[in-house]
Amino acid sequence: MRLKLLAAALCLPTLLFAADPWRAPSPQQIDAIYPQMRVLYEDLHRNPELSLHEEKTAAKIADQLRKLGYNVTTGVGKTGVVGVLKNGPGPVVMIRAELDALPVLEKTELAYASHATTHNDQDVEVPVMHACGHDLHMSVGMGTAALLAQHKDRWHGTFIYVGQPAEERIQGATAMLKDGLFTRFPKPDFVFAIHDTSFEPAGKVAYVAGYAMSNADSVDVTIYGKGGHGSAPELTIDPIVIAARTILSWQTIISREKSAQDPGVITVGTIHGGTKNNIIPDEVKLQLTVRSYKDEVRQHLLAAIERIADGEAAAAGAEKKPTVTRVEGVSAVYNDPATTERVVNALESALGKGNVVQGIPIMASDDFAEYGRAGVPSVMLSLGAVNPTKFETAQKNREVLPGPHSSLFAPDEEPSLKTGILVETTAVLELLGK
Repeated sequence: MRLKLLAAALCLPTLLFAADPWRAPSPQQIDAIYPQMRVLYEDLHRNPELSLHEEKTAAKIADQLRKLGYNVTTGVGKTGVVGVLKNGPGPVVMIRAELDALPVLEKTELAYASHATTHNDQDVEVPVMHACGHDLHMSVGMGTAALLAQHKDRWHGTFIYVGQPAEERIQGATAMLKDGLFTRFPKPDFVFAIHDTSFEPAGKVAYVAGYAMSNADSVDVTIYGKGGHGSAPELTIDPIVIAARTILSWQTIISREKSAQDPGVITVGTIHGGTKNNIIPDEVKLQLTVRSYKDEVRQHLLAAIERIADGEAAAAGAEKKPTVTRVEGVSAVYNDPATTERVVNALESALGKGNVVQGIPIMASDDFAEYGRAGVPSVMLSLGAVNPTKFETAQKNREVLPGPHSSLFAPDEEPSLKTGILVETTAVLELLGK
């Protein structure tokens, strides 16, 4: 009864753990490190940095890890941080926490809200905010790192904390891998991560086995015509009309060219053409985002986009084929089913079955996927971050709460941090073995 009351006071689910082996941290252990993690979280939130410019953030993470006794390497993949704690023979388990923030003007009115501005890579001054919860991920990971360092007598193996840059630009994971993340350092047997969500209340965690997040490809298309006076369209080949036909035809790829069982999205995010109402332009530029789960669906969508663009241009008599360029892309997050099952079973014991729920795959993306693509079983879970009372009220009123990338997104600090540390430490201990 005393343990249950203490857990409730800490805003944590009741922990069901054995004294030996150590399966999950106790409420007392999390409570002991919470003040330090809260200070770190609020500092990181106040002082966000954009992708590939996370120098001060990386330095703070490196300093914290060194103080805990980790062997720390900085500058991996430009600004990435790798902290290694070896503790005898056993599995190698890596966690990933993202360093970067977003060019968003914060409107949360938190006492520790960001008022930071910076110049982006185009030398334009922009506001900066941790609008995706990466500050929470870093702080949860540091709490896990601290507990493992403080209790080395309770586990064996190697634990690796990775502070990854440029997740928001889907470049950081690939950059770190190219810089020897899995060769210069012990190659992990498992990789684990959390990502906060507004789809669950604080105190709960959601899982998806298999595909959890999508492939994402950015595609630029330029359609060429022959410009002229708007009063004499018969003397031109109008690229705006070609673009309009092409955009509509692209949607038949989704509705008619793939199985309804295989999700896919083609969205035209920008279209630019022309300078004046009575001038037909020479060309129109479009930018697309293309989403899928399966590799074969991904390749079909990309090929069909080019095929249809070529066909519509030819049908209009265009003298030049469109240019279709895949600008960047990231693979789908695939949670290894067997590893996911292991982690979920451990979390149900630690949090209670009612606090570990099955989620649904989403069409957002994350370059966490690249670690799995590199051959390491990986799992990412969704950590509830909304005040439970606000969440319940929103559910009743069918209200959409601010989520990641919103200027109003603000995780419920104490329960999100504490539950996150519990989730991540329990998962790592499970993967390290009993």
